[in-house]
Amino acid sequence: MRHLIEPYDLTKEEIEGIVDLALDIIDNRAKYSEACKGKKLATLFYEPSTRTRLSFTAAMMELGGNVLGFYDAKNSSVSKGETVADTSKVISCFADIIAMRHYEEGAALVAAMNATVPVINAGDGSHAHPTQTLTDLLTIRREIGRFDNLTIGFCGDLRFGRTVHSLIKALSRYDGVKVVLIAPEQLRLPDYMKEEVCDANGVEYKEVTSLEEVIGELDVLYMTRVQKERFLDEDEFDRLKDSFILDTGKMKGAKESMRILHPLPRVNEITVEVDADPRAAYFRQVENGKFVRMALILTLLKWAKDGKGNLPSLEGEIEINKYRCHNRRCISNIENVPSMFRPSKDDSGKMRCVYCESRPEE
Repeated sequence: MRHLIEPYDLTKEEIEGIVDLALDIIDNRAKYSEACKGKKLATLFYEPSTRTRLSFTAAMMELGGNVLGFYDAKNSSVSKGETVADTSKVISCFADIIAMRHYEEGAALVAAMNATVPVINAGDGSHAHPTQTLTDLLTIRREIGRFDNLTIGFCGDLRFGRTVHSLIKALSRYDGVKVVLIAPEQLRLPDYMKEEVCDANGVEYKEVTSLEEVIGELDVLYMTRVQKERFLDEDEFDRLKDSFILDTGKMKGAKESMRILHPLPRVNEITVEVDADPRAAYFRQVENGKFVRMALILTLLKWAKDGKGNLPSLEGEIEINKYRCHNRRCISNIENVPSMFRPSKDDSGKMRCVYCESRPEE
């Protein structure tokens, strides 16, 4: 069974096929209005969400299908102690495809290991958010027209930003991509992302602490909020939350062709005056999310029908129950699942948790 847990679960060609299908859906809405008639999508959202949950709902409805599920785990059997594994087995009896958002990193992978229908990771902690990545890629395609030879700046919370991590992974497959990392010291991109994604794939990158000094170089500026829910220390959050704010003054230094993306919700990192700038693409990006999720649902259901069945997240050499993950947010430290580690992708010999990509305890 094919699932989408993280961006590397799709080949470059498969991603481009989903983007192309989304573009066809945009141009031919009526053609797809009953494509999922009789099918049911289960939305299992253990964390708050507006855009992702509603875009999945709208996507399935526009395909002629039905939607069931929950948006507050307190109103489900989770409140009675039901595990992710058991929930996914139960929901597989009712739905044809599952979209899950969870605060535990690796939860979607555990669901995919136990479900008998395709599972889509709609965000697992600070680990990955692959459908946001597909949304971002469709937006870049529509706004810029290419993925190659692109200079993209990521600004704000690069440490905990799962959308940032996922998009960098996806773009690392393309030629001529340059990444500019704009963040305070405390929120810099994790070393493993720089070493095992950028360095391993030959992606040129640089780190700066000033948006003004690099904004003129960018084809895309990807803004992110500083996420309070990812901080264990609230005082640290209060010190960093206003680190980078994009306003009309800073926009004067940007190219006319540059586009601003943001996964939303926005707090104060982009002033409302910027919304009127034609380079502000983040609300167009929201609608793109619906179209690309329509394409993804169709693709995974077709693969399930055709028996296309492998889970790339579990391919390769894996050590089971040999190491323990140091990440307290990892599902392997919260629920009764086996610990799983594989060698990192940069051939350094370091081991990484299959669920969350953290290192083992020392």
